[in-house]
Parts: sequence; C-alpha cells; structure tokens
Amino acid sequence: MSLIFHPSFGKAPDRVTVPNDEIILKGSLRKTVVLVHGLTGTPNEMRHLAFTLNKRGYSIVCPRLANHGQPLRILKRTRWEEFYESLRTVFLKAAETGDKIYVAGLSMSALFVLLLAEEFGEQLSGGVCYAPTLFFDGWNVPWYNRLLPLARFTPFEHSIYFREDPPYGIKNERMRAMVHRYFSKAKIEDIDGISKFGYAFFPISLFRQLRLLADRIVPMLGKVTTPMLLVHPEQDDTASLRNSQMIFDGISSPVKKLVVLKDCYHVITADQERDLVAQETIKFLEAI
Repeated sequence: MSLIFHPSFGKAPDRVTVPNDEIILKGSLRKTVVLVHGLTGTPNEMRHLAFTLNKRGYSIVCPRLANHGQPLRILKRTRWEEFYESLRTVFLKAAETGDKIYVAGLSMSALFVLLLAEEFGEQLSGGVCYAPTLFFDGWNVPWYNRLLPLARFTPFEHSIYFREDPPYGIKNERMRAMVHRYFSKAKIEDIDGISKFGYAFFPISLFRQLRLLADRIVPMLGKVTTPMLLVHPEQDDTASLRNSQMIFDGISSPVKKLVVLKDCYHVITADQERDLVAQETIKFLEAI
C-alpha cells in the first residue's frame, strides 16, 4: 500500500446512479443467508459463495453497503453506523419472511455479524465471519498504518488515501492479474469498474471508522451467544489470524468453530480456496 495525498475542494459531488449489483436468489428451503461484502468492496466478492449456497437450497440476499458505488468523496465521509444500519435494514426485511436467517460477512462486515448477534440474539440463527478485521496487522500492511489515526487531528483526514497495491488480498495469480489491470490504471475519482473490482483507493478516514467499530466490538464479545463460524487465512495480507482468534476466544457461543485456511489471502470468498470456504459454510449451517 502506498499513501496518496489528494485534497478535495468545493462541495461534495452529487450522488450518482449506480448499477444494481445486489445478488438476490430464491432457494427451495425456508432458510436465507445474507452475504455482506467488505469495506470498499462489492457484492461481486460474494458471488461464488452466493451461487454455491443457492444450489444447496438457501435463499440469498447480498446487498451493497451504504454509499458503496458512490464517488470516494461521498464514501469516505460515511460513518460505520451508517454501514451497519444499511445491513440491519436488510436483515430485518429478510426476517419478515419467517425464514431462518443467517448472516455472513467479509472483513469489516464480519464485525457487523457480531453486532447483529448481540442486538438480535436468537433471531439470528447463525453467523459466519470471513477474515474478520479488528486490526489491520497483516503482512502487507505498512508500519506507518498505526500512525494514521493521528490524521484526524489535522486538516488532512479526508485528503489521504492508501492506493491498493498487489496482492490486493488475492493469492490466485490469474485473478490477481485481472484486478491489477483495473487498479493500476484507476484514478481516484473513477467509479467505472467498482461494481466488479471495488475501489482502488482506501480513504484513511475509514481506518478511523474501523477503529471506532473495533472499540465497540471488543468489549461486547462475551455477550454473543449465536452459533458462529470463523474462517481465516493463515497468510492474510490485511488482518492476521490474531483477529479471528481473539473473537473466537471472546464470544460465549456454545457452538463455535474456527477454520484456518492454508493457501489464500484476505479475500477468501473469491480467492483460490473459495470452494473450501463454501464447503465449510454449508457444513456449519447444516449442523446448527
């Protein structure tokens, strides 16, 4: 990751009309899985998992989190509470069907799964945390990342970005090359291609939101009793295995499992062990 300084002047840009890339699939069972992409990501990260689960009879709802798909100048000013509320609304709508509801989230969205478990208890039949991110402490995160929260005390909090660099959370070389072709040419205000690849730049203002979210999550882990599966790559370039281990040790769920992957990076739902991720998810959901 490399730091980019890009000051924003004038009023924020108008919201744009974005493609509806949510994934909605009707299944044969009275069971619905809400799949949630990561911060600055896209529902496309969950596509393989969505269709695999649907073939097993699960209905699928895979929404776009608040302000994703909009220009970065809008996304970067979004609070974590707004992201959570957009997921919470989807969860409540899914619950109206009378189905058993499961929620599975990637990276930051895995933390939202824990919030739903705390808030709704038995209304959430089970949760899955894919590479949950309490701390950015993976092997590809630069040392100066820990200093970035200090930017909030300067006028530059909304003017500094990380430019995404290889491996982009992807170990599979063919898939990584596809992402690289887009990310290496993307400009900071580009929105074309976001639906497929996500954002090529990460605003540091969102690091602060993640920190605030983590501060909310850690003290309440013991209140979580929902059956919970955690799946984490041993070689995570973004968030080390310590993240999942802390959650696994902290939650009070009588049914919980931690699966460690050996051959992929952070975006485990799309990387080369995605079939194993799907298999472990199905095995867990069918057992609870």
